[in-house]
Amino acid sequence: MKNTLTLVHDAIVSCDRCPRLREYCARVAREKRRAFRDDAYWARPVPGFGDPHARLVLIGLAPAAHGANRTGRVFTGDGRGGSGDFLMSALHRAGLANIPTSQRPDDGLRLHDAYITAAVRCAPPANKPTPEEIARCLPHLDAELAALPRVQVIVGLGRIGFDAYLRVLTRRNVVVRPRPAFGHAAAYSLPNGQTLIGCFHPSRQNTNTGKLTAPMMDVVFRRVAQVLRSGPAGE
Repeated sequence: MKNTLTLVHDAIVSCDRCPRLREYCARVAREKRRAFRDDAYWARPVPGFGDPHARLVLIGLAPAAHGANRTGRVFTGDGRGGSGDFLMSALHRAGLANIPTSQRPDDGLRLHDAYITAAVRCAPPANKPTPEEIARCLPHLDAELAALPRVQVIVGLGRIGFDAYLRVLTRRNVVVRPRPAFGHAAAYSLPNGQTLIGCFHPSRQNTNTGKLTAPMMDVVFRRVAQVLRSGPAGE
């Protein structure tokens, strides 16, 4: 029998709730980028990736058109120095990934005690899903988190990932007051016993401009390690 997480992933991959996103992903796969013209694009919704026994979950925005929409794995294949490599380097420094890059699904990357997912599972045009598309995708995030039994810390990579988790709690009738405000390395103890931490998204726009640096990412993962060692603590 398939386990719960596999069933959740099957439901994600077969989802067709957002026609605009499905059409865009298919068009990108047909037209391709010149550097990837010989690749067979995944072009389907992308499930999460990582350790099914993870205590840490990271929630990003959505697949990149020529990254995860091409490779089928979150934060994978968006080029040297892209968001995938930036994030994996930080996870590697924190002892949560066995290699510091994320280029191909067969690259041998393994996560330890960490799992990466996204608020939206299809690549959106201009990296901007609509509020309705985010809402339609939320049940997938809820189901995936429910299938990860040991989660203690959630890191929201960007405001959309951060807010998506708060919306999952609302779906579960978990009342969080006052509402946590997104901020880099801001941490909040939640009524369900978990800790939510904000982190600027490791997009090229943020890393190339210095809004997010490697030392800033390390601060977030040191805070994660502190919570995992000593229990919930935050603002």
